[in-house]
Amino acid sequence: MRTVIAGGHGKIARRLEKLLSGRGERVAGLIRRQEQAGALLAAGAEPVVCDLEEASVEEVARHLAGADAAVFAAGAGPGSGAARKDTVDRAAATLFADAAQRAGVRRFVVVSAMGVDDEPPAGTDPVFAAYLRAKGAADADIRARTGLFWTILRPGRLTDDPGTGRVRLAPGLDYGRVTRDDVAGVLAALLERPTTAGMTLDLVNGETPIASAVAELHD
Repeated sequence: MRTVIAGGHGKIARRLEKLLSGRGERVAGLIRRQEQAGALLAAGAEPVVCDLEEASVEEVARHLAGADAAVFAAGAGPGSGAARKDTVDRAAATLFADAAQRAGVRRFVVVSAMGVDDEPPAGTDPVFAAYLRAKGAADADIRARTGLFWTILRPGRLTDDPGTGRVRLAPGLDYGRVTRDDVAGVLAALLERPTTAGMTLDLVNGETPIASAVAELHD
């Protein structure tokens, strides 16, 4: 299996790359700068320089050619303004989905965030509100597509604590925390389970082993 990850240098992406390469799969990560390549090579992934804010659908589709799955794990990141929340968290996600469809890659998994279907509450920091709206718009676009076997994963507050291997995974969960290790573990499990296509799933740490939490999901 070959998986291409957008946002390949991100904290979740690098964890996922290590998991996928560790089980003998081929994985490539799209990165913005060549100097990020070493981190991907260390994780067992092929680095591919491709800036999703600048690339065309055709260019990204070439990088996706022959892939079995695509994972959107990109984000504008801390310190970016409202404009980049839109160009990365929304526009890059939809461009990546367009490119996946152009390349014939049907399996498409998105790392989103909890609570993005609702309008941000009054008083929300304007940049964070822009992020939530961008994620919500991207999710809505992807859920409307019939040509992708999409799964949208919505983690709660991310931490760098060591992974627990135990989670709660279902729609409509109360907000909570989840380790990046466990997000990557769930992504790896979802990629092995195409029956989760069409699901939008919240994720927080809990008591259920990851494999069981994914296996318990029903169509």
